[in-house]
Parts: sequence; C-alpha cells; structure tokens
Amino acid sequence: MAIVYLAIGSNLGDRAENIKLAKTHLATNNINILQCSSIIETAPQGGPPNQCHFLNGVLKVETGLLPRELLALLKTIESKLGRIETVRNGPRPIDLDILLYDQLKLQTPQLTIPHPRMLERDFVMNPLNEIDPQLTRELTHARH
Repeated sequence: MAIVYLAIGSNLGDRAENIKLAKTHLATNNINILQCSSIIETAPQGGPPNQCHFLNGVLKVETGLLPRELLALLKTIESKLGRIETVRNGPRPIDLDILLYDQLKLQTPQLTIPHPRMLERDFVMNPLNEIDPQLTRELTHARH
C-alpha cells in the first residue's frame, strides 16, 4: 500500500459539500483516508479573473492503486461531481491533485509526481504542514 498526499479544493456550488462528497467517493473506492487537514478558504491563483474563493485542504491517504490508476479515479470523481474541463485554473466544483506518492518521482505528459507547483502554493503547503510538519520541512529543505 502506498502513502499518498492529495490536494482537495472547490470554488463552485456548495464547496464544503463538494469536498465531503469527494472524500466519500474516495473512501468507497478503497482509498483509506488517514488524515485530513483543516479546510481553509483561499483566493484563486491563476486562471480567469473574478472567480469565487476556494476551500482547500490536503488528505493523507493509503491506496493500493498505482499512480495512473489513482489519477484515473480522481478524474472520474471530479467528473461525477460536475467538473467540466474549461480554461486552465478555471472555476470548478471539485479539484483533486496527487501531490506525493510515497517517495516516487514520475514525469509523464499526464502526471508529474511530486506535484510540480505544490511548493509555490500556500494553500497546499499550509494544510500539508498541519498534517506532517516533518515532511514539509524535508520538502522545503530539498528545494534549496
């Protein structure tokens, strides 16, 4: 089983309910949620102007799925919860991203692990630090 950190966010509709439903979908698809950070409200970064604020958090999960299988599941959950691919960083009812997958480093056209922009995003790093301060220190130290 792999230990994986996922970013979860929503800025359309009932944001808190969207996050709750996404977590339920994860759990019913054999994703064991080990920890969930606090959910924080943040301004959108990038994308079109005048978007609603996001609710964001980080989940620490355990899964037997391989990275590509996990990515496919996350995309399916996003679709079930109403996400439609529009403009990059546009508004969305749910956003699920793989941040870290064990110690794996992977770069394909579809998936990069660790997530390439996670260290630049306070809305990821602050919730991640809440769950695992040691991991956050390691990540930021490795960057320098």
